[in-house]
Amino acid sequence: MAPLPDLLDRVERLLVRHEELARTNALLNDQITAITQERDSLRSRLAAARNRVDQLLARLPVETPGDPA
Repeated sequence: MAPLPDLLDRVERLLVRHEELARTNALLNDQITAITQERDSLRSRLAAARNRVDQLLARLPVETPGDPA
């Protein structure tokens, strides 16, 4: 069995690593939140642009066969 000071050293290193991973995880979660908000905003803008294009297309005159172009 490992001596007590060695075990204490390992536990301390594990705690430091845990803290580092917890901070990294928090930063990644913040990035996910920001990217999700950006994605939702882009989806909304895309839907609005599609709606405007559809409205413009609806205003175009309908061509029938035989109509002069």
